Amino acid sequence: MKKLFTLATPCLARVARVGALSGSCQIVIMKFLATSLHIATVIFIISVAAPASLHAQKTDMTSTDATAGNELRVWLVTAGPGSAVWERYGHNAIRVLNTSTGYDVSYNWGIFSFGQPVEFIIRFLQGRMLYMMAPFDTQIMLDAYARDNREVVLQELDLTASEKLELQAFAENNALPGNRDYAYQYFRDNCSTRVRDVLDMVLAGELKKALSDTPTGKSYRWHTRRLTKIDPLIYTGMDALLGPRTDAELTIWDEMFLPLSLRDEIRDFQVVRSDGTVRNLVESEEVAVSSTRVKEATAPPGWLMRYLTLGTVFGIAFASLRLRLVRQSAFARRLIISAASSWSGIFGVLGLILVGLLFTDHTFSAWNENLFLANPLLGVLSIAILMSCIDVTWQIRAQKISAVCATIALVGLVWQITPMSGHENGAFFALLLPGHLGLAWGLGADDTSISEAHNAPKPAVN
Repeated sequence: MKKLFTLATPCLARVARVGALSGSCQIVIMKFLATSLHIATVIFIISVAAPASLHAQKTDMTSTDATAGNELRVWLVTAGPGSAVWERYGHNAIRVLNTSTGYDVSYNWGIFSFGQPVEFIIRFLQGRMLYMMAPFDTQIMLDAYARDNREVVLQELDLTASEKLELQAFAENNALPGNRDYAYQYFRDNCSTRVRDVLDMVLAGELKKALSDTPTGKSYRWHTRRLTKIDPLIYTGMDALLGPRTDAELTIWDEMFLPLSLRDEIRDFQVVRSDGTVRNLVESEEVAVSSTRVKEATAPPGWLMRYLTLGTVFGIAFASLRLRLVRQSAFARRLIISAASSWSGIFGVLGLILVGLLFTDHTFSAWNENLFLANPLLGVLSIAILMSCIDVTWQIRAQKISAVCATIALVGLVWQITPMSGHENGAFFALLLPGHLGLAWGLGADDTSISEAHNAPKPAVN
């Protein structure tokens, strides 16, 4: 098995990087299409080699005596954030070392494949992503993280011999071709929750029992904002797509969907053993790979005023369509009309996406109240604004559509401030509501001038 991993080192290094999961896996397809062949090849190698290796391990286990399990050492492996969007959440795995044979493997629940791109994209859009678990040579995995300048922390776990055997047996069985795939959910079923659940299993439920009722005062959205703060565009896009379900308060158990939260929570976790003694779950901790990266943000940014300022700028610009100076300048009017049409088109498309998410398994994006601000009607408005430059009657239509969109946005604002709304999206009202109001005002040119232009006598034709 080691020889096989050595031969496959270049491909495995790629997979190790791909395996780092995040709540933002939606963007994965943009970077790794070029590596799909490599990944598919490695998955094939794993599917052929893993069962043989596991069989050999099981054979060794059946021949051991009552001291079986004492030769095993187990670690929680936690990798820090990387550069790519989907690496911002970190990653983790479980390492098992057999000190008798030297077999050193890390079980990784964060593998996916682009082997069939069309099927991959369809599953991605449906919110039905398939991920898999696979064993990796630990040193190769650590080397991959070292090349990416990502910190890796190893926490050796103080488990009993029987617990180690149970963990290893479960992981080996999970790695079999018929068991390794699972339906990925970015908050509730990912690489970190899978590791958390395995540890809880071997601890007979003690982990969940101790941490499932303790509130944190934080939410999925809070952590998503914190971890995407480094990229304002990604931050805004992801925040716009997250629905009200991401605003519910998390318990510590829920919060361990983050690899680094799992690492931190088990650091001081204590287990009551059968003999009545209380022992720390983490026996020792070391930094296996150091990093020069800036540490992840400890809190989300306070960008409300930035959004409000930008939204006000758009609102004033759109409202200026009503000014005589702008209306008399063909260049200024075309510039603002183009901006207004683009603005409407972008958020009209966002509205279509939000409606489409209602019919997928992206449960944390469903019933998104940003539909009050970004609704599909804006796409029609975008076309109407452009047509108003060709036919003056389209200006009246654009005015009416814009007034409807502004009214919907105001209704959304009223809903937002009521206790019935559970969606924390005030920043998007600050960003988009001024634009709606300014555009409705700016397109509302006095009906007299429109009527005069429409009814003006046509020049005589000889």
